Amino acid sequence: MNMIPRPPTLASADTIDIPAYTASGNERFLFEKAWERRLPLLLKGPTGSGKTRFVAHMAEKLGLPLFTVACHDDLSAADLTGRHLLKGGETVWVDGPLTRAVREGGLCYLDEIVEARKDVAVVLHPLTDDRRILPLERTGELLSAPPAFMIAVSYNPGYQNLLKNLKPSTRQRFVSISFDFLPREQETAVVARESGLDEAAVVPLVDLARRLRTLKGQDIEEGVSTRLIVYAASLIAAGLPRQEAVMAAIIEPLTDEPEVRAGLVEIARAVLG
Repeated sequence: MNMIPRPPTLASADTIDIPAYTASGNERFLFEKAWERRLPLLLKGPTGSGKTRFVAHMAEKLGLPLFTVACHDDLSAADLTGRHLLKGGETVWVDGPLTRAVREGGLCYLDEIVEARKDVAVVLHPLTDDRRILPLERTGELLSAPPAFMIAVSYNPGYQNLLKNLKPSTRQRFVSISFDFLPREQETAVVARESGLDEAAVVPLVDLARRLRTLKGQDIEEGVSTRLIVYAASLIAAGLPRQEAVMAAIIEPLTDEPEVRAGLVEIARAVLG
């Protein structure tokens, strides 16, 4: 059964539990306008910069069911659209998350889209232009997306190589928003809120993360995500000594190389004192 289309207005924050999100620009307004105009959305930015939290936040504010897919090397178009399965001795068609979002209305979010197989992009094309349709060859259906359907995808441009990149022909089908880590004061406030650790104790952790991010592409592949700072602050708030918390939640996740790890430890000592 199709969902009754919702009017393009924001739901009241007093009536729903909206995931906390700290805006760094006009991304909320842009997301809302993209939904009103039925435009697909592409979120670009480093790991842990808030892309997934932002999508969950906006889905709640807009009152949209959220269908999230974590893309990976083995993810195929059939995983999104659906397949025939054996149930009780019979072969039945089972909708995938993308098909469910189109039938029922809702926000389908494909996280790290470039990790999926190439046929995934092909199945998205008719949904990301003015047709807004989803052909299901195996069932012979041609589904038209309702007004309450929206598709959003994300990826990390800085982490991808030439073998895994979003083709221009696909990228230009989306309205795009670039994400980055929050400014120092905002990131400190977010970590304190999420972890329960006092802001004064969070500041050195944020400073360490900002220092380590300058090493991205040199000694480490990825910078320190806000998520990792929250983990470290949460461990400290739970009573773990700061040095151990930083080692377990920030340094160890960044590298497996002993020499690099030793260098990161030295930087942590210099920053944290």
